[in-house]
Amino acid sequence: MIIAYLFDPLCGWCYGATPMLDRLAASGVAIDALPTGLFSGAGARPLDAGFAAHAWTSDQRIKQLSGQPFSQAYLDNVLNARGTLLDSATATLGICAAGFKDSQRRLPALKAIQHARYVDGRDIVTKRGVAEVLEDADMADAARLVAAPTEEFLVAHHDLLGCGRALFQRLHAEGTPALAVIRNGAPRLIDANALYGSFNSLVARIQAA
Repeated sequence: MIIAYLFDPLCGWCYGATPMLDRLAASGVAIDALPTGLFSGAGARPLDAGFAAHAWTSDQRIKQLSGQPFSQAYLDNVLNARGTLLDSATATLGICAAGFKDSQRRLPALKAIQHARYVDGRDIVTKRGVAEVLEDADMADAARLVAAPTEEFLVAHHDLLGCGRALFQRLHAEGTPALAVIRNGAPRLIDANALYGSFNSLVARIQAA
């Protein structure tokens, strides 16, 4: 059994799912973190005042359900910064770079990037910002790939995004995060609300899938 975790690094609800994912990983469950590119390309948009207000309201709900912090630095330096985009392309590139040779490094890289954004209020939209976060997370090799991607890595990155998007569509997922149990190559979608309830309930849903 493998758990496929479909995510976008700029998705607040994905950040809120971190405690449950940590507990699943600690229990020995194999988690394959797959980016969907939900907020990149055609999904990117300006981070204007209206969207910032909507996001902050949603973030407070996520905080209540998950216990994950959303700091004043995030509000001041990310949501209230003007002239920037809600665009996850570079953050996703960084996560894929971290997992280029070892897929199990994708989740730690995602966590580092999420913490940089939602707690430290750092830039994770530009290549320089993402590379600095990866360097601080002792992933200097990934930082170098972000700054100067090789052709081999770009092909792998494209293929990984395609895999995540294809599974997202196959499951008819409505958004991120999305969690699927894969047994014998057949994926079954788990209600994402289980990521914000009790751990025992989540495990029961996984076992029943």
